[in-house]
Amino acid sequence: MTEHSPIVVDEVRAAELREELADQLQRDGHLRSAAWRSAVETVPRHEFTRAFFRRAETLQGTQWAPVIPGASEAGAWLHEVYTDHTLVTQLDGHVHPWDVDGPVHGDPTSSSTLPSLLLRMLQDLNPCNGDRVVVVGAGTGYSTSLVCERLSSEQVTAIETDQAAADRARTAIKAAGYKPTVITGDGLLGHADGAPYDKLVAFCSVRSIPPAWLEQVRPGGTIVTTVSGWLYGSGLVKLTVGERGRAEGRFLPGTVSFMIARPQAAPPLSGVSELLAQPAEERPAGVSPEILGEWTPQFVAQLAVPGAQYLGMATDSGPLLDHVIDLPSRSFATLVPDGKGGYLVRQGGPLRLWDAVEKAIGTWQKAGKPPQAEFGLTVTADRQRVWIGSPEGPGWDLPT
Repeated sequence: MTEHSPIVVDEVRAAELREELADQLQRDGHLRSAAWRSAVETVPRHEFTRAFFRRAETLQGTQWAPVIPGASEAGAWLHEVYTDHTLVTQLDGHVHPWDVDGPVHGDPTSSSTLPSLLLRMLQDLNPCNGDRVVVVGAGTGYSTSLVCERLSSEQVTAIETDQAAADRARTAIKAAGYKPTVITGDGLLGHADGAPYDKLVAFCSVRSIPPAWLEQVRPGGTIVTTVSGWLYGSGLVKLTVGERGRAEGRFLPGTVSFMIARPQAAPPLSGVSELLAQPAEERPAGVSPEILGEWTPQFVAQLAVPGAQYLGMATDSGPLLDHVIDLPSRSFATLVPDGKGGYLVRQGGPLRLWDAVEKAIGTWQKAGKPPQAEFGLTVTADRQRVWIGSPEGPGWDLPT
């Protein structure tokens, strides 16, 4: 299958749908300013989502069906584009809707993020007239165009690591009527030639704040990004940049999830069977693996074991076992039901991963189980520390 020529869009209906989307976002509390409402009503999201994948849960697991509308499906496609949903545009780093003939398995690697989250982050960034903004993770180009509409194209630089995605973003951004600087490159390195910037927003997640961002955003400027990791815990943080590689700020309320920046992605889980077969110590677990499915506890657990990944795996005719695996150290923790409503934990390797998780959860509980909005992040030249309550409170270092 080849990439189809774009269908003719009913521009009047598209404008109506943009207004309806803005109405919904405003009713739901996601639009807090007239300027950003105007951007939603103006920027044609359909230019950036001419084709995408629709998620489907099947007996074979999650699959992704290509959506490439012909003339007869144009109305339904346009309506779907202007809903508050994420539209996946790439799988596994190279598979696009026009590359397949039907539903396929795969992991999303590029998308047009749901508008409510984009607007939430852009309003938290709060660019003012005259500000110069860098967007890390241009994706389809829709978010970049919203910033261009709010400011002007000349004030906006966007960076996209994926060559194909960057090329399509440039085309779509031009079709929408904007002319920002769009760079193909590693967003973690920023774009020094355009520095200094007043604001930086990242539509990917990072395990720690890249030094280049701190160098390229001026003192007093703002960074809004998602801090995430290999256990899939996430938190949205707003930092004020200081002098000499320093920054500090608090995590923002609500939930957020972005694909992790590709250079910081977790290594493949290989050799797991051999790793899990090594000698281990067993004891009753003080914390169940269910915390890995709860928003703030999952984030805390990740802070405690930043090099660990989660793997759920069933043994032959046995229960599903929860594994936390740290490949660099060759350490693991396996949580096993004890038949009495609790769990046993088996730990092997040089690190006692679940010991660290239990200690971190205990620290959070002792602090009163605060939400993420009571967490903060202090960045210095040699350390990045997430803390509870205040910079002097209990905390954990991010990997650097």
